[in-house]
Amino acid sequence: MTSQLKRLAISVMAAGAMTMAHGAIAADPIKIGVPVGLSGANSVVAPSVVQSAELAVEEINAAGGILGRQVVLEVADDGSGAAGAQKAFDSLIFQKKVDALISMETSAARNAGLPIVSRGRVPFIYTSLYEGRSCNRYLYCNAPVPEQMVAPIVDHFMAKNSAKTFFLVGSDYAFGRGMLAFTRQYIEKKGGKVVGDEYAPMDATDWTPIISKIRAANPDAIVMSTAGGAPNVTLTKQYKASGMKALIGNLSVDEGTAKSMGKDAEGIFITASYLTTLDSSKAKQFMAAMQKKFGTNLKTPNDLSVPQYDAIYLYKLAVEKAGSTKADDVVKALSTVSYDGPRGVIQMNKQRHAPLNMYLGQVQADGSVKVMETFTNVDPGEQCPNLK
Repeated sequence: MTSQLKRLAISVMAAGAMTMAHGAIAADPIKIGVPVGLSGANSVVAPSVVQSAELAVEEINAAGGILGRQVVLEVADDGSGAAGAQKAFDSLIFQKKVDALISMETSAARNAGLPIVSRGRVPFIYTSLYEGRSCNRYLYCNAPVPEQMVAPIVDHFMAKNSAKTFFLVGSDYAFGRGMLAFTRQYIEKKGGKVVGDEYAPMDATDWTPIISKIRAANPDAIVMSTAGGAPNVTLTKQYKASGMKALIGNLSVDEGTAKSMGKDAEGIFITASYLTTLDSSKAKQFMAAMQKKFGTNLKTPNDLSVPQYDAIYLYKLAVEKAGSTKADDVVKALSTVSYDGPRGVIQMNKQRHAPLNMYLGQVQADGSVKVMETFTNVDPGEQCPNLK
């Protein structure tokens, strides 16, 4: 073989090797980390969050993936708290090497994980309703904040039920205190009076002392903001057993948890950006797909799980717009893309948060939620004005 032919053969082999290498890279999956409370306070709602994520990934992969790459989920239990979140975030980012984090978590878990997100430089879409104003270079949120949740309940109680006095009950961490601090300000701004506010640990199971204080204060209405899931169940059950009849608004009860409470949840008012009774074609398509995929194992979709589904599609659109999974490119693109899903059009373009359609609902005897009022395109207000 002549030297010229040898050089040509070497060039062809090298080109083939490069093609194989690029093919291998193209075949590598995109990994989405889902740190979520499979144990602890959020264990009641976490299974529905995982199911929503699984459906989104299945649909995306069936349509060709993202940039021609398949998507895989890496789910980690954060224990619904700070210590567990630190372990989960560290494992997902530095061991599993995920490309992004997308999940519903307690605020305690989110706050504990954010420094790890900054260190690992990964996009993080937070899909839980929360107390607002969590700002980080890599963080976006597509779920409700107090500016979108509090007014419908308080205004309804004041206008329709002539409520003047309120008692506030929350879990003793960032979410409970932050949500109820906003609630107090709103009530007082509207001319109402807060006659008591009490907080219990996230894992509290005995609410007797607080219920005694509620009885003594005799408020017209109670607004609760406990960690999503188990604390809602125990507090509501014990309050209903007390025989008191004040109006109840809960800023963290989702539709799935309401169903698990049975008769104890009847009459509670909630606000949500998603309910299973929504009549849009997109909402019906989503429910049909969930029922087909999970059948009798389906956990009730709710306002703590459906934002997870939306967020995975928003991430897909951002990656495709950026043409890359590189964190800085994706973060830049996230505010510019929108997804028309079960909740309507979602775009995180208001200081990394999203205007949302909101619904005031009342839980019925069978655990379903009746829509009492609808509020379109509710602005999240000032959240992260200093982040670009």
